[in-house]
Amino acid sequence: MSKSSSKASDAKVLSTTPLMVEDARWTRLVLCAIDHLNYQKGELTGSRTTYQDPLGKQRTWEHAERAPSGPELLLQKQFRPPVDKAVIEIPAGLVDVGESAAESAVRELREETGYHGKVSEVSPIMFNDPGFCNTNLNMVHVTVDMTLPENQNLKPELEENEFIEVFSLPLRDLYAECKRLEDQDYAIDARVGTLAEGIELARRWNL
Repeated sequence: MSKSSSKASDAKVLSTTPLMVEDARWTRLVLCAIDHLNYQKGELTGSRTTYQDPLGKQRTWEHAERAPSGPELLLQKQFRPPVDKAVIEIPAGLVDVGESAAESAVRELREETGYHGKVSEVSPIMFNDPGFCNTNLNMVHVTVDMTLPENQNLKPELEENEFIEVFSLPLRDLYAECKRLEDQDYAIDARVGTLAEGIELARRWNL
């Protein structure tokens, strides 16, 4: 490709990896105490990105990234024909024969999002709508370590009829974000909405 025919849009990122201080050539992260701002350890991280320029030459770029300042919830957008809307959901699925709820949760997380996680808690069995049917579930708490290599280049294993968009939200903003998403004509899954309500009640009552 000649330089005259190349465009900025021809460039593409090939990989991004954590940048250790001893490996940095240009970037140095400094923690400072500044009035009215709270920079906590881990909020600012260094990265090295390998990219291909418009001429096809591979280059590297050192840069800083602001990491989340609190826990986040991994969510999905998935169209559901019964409600004729895209629904805001948590990763979920059916328990296969011979599986525990915890094993199923880790598998479904990997298949639907590409993330690898570890189970930290399993709830009691809960019934969705016992006045109508006997459908039940366990809420499984799974933690995802974003620094692990297997959580960098995600490879979901979606079925042919699955079309899932993955995103995350800070837990502290979940209630407000559910309202905003509903205003944008998304449907809110009851499990997401109930969690958001619980967090909001705890905030309001200082629990």
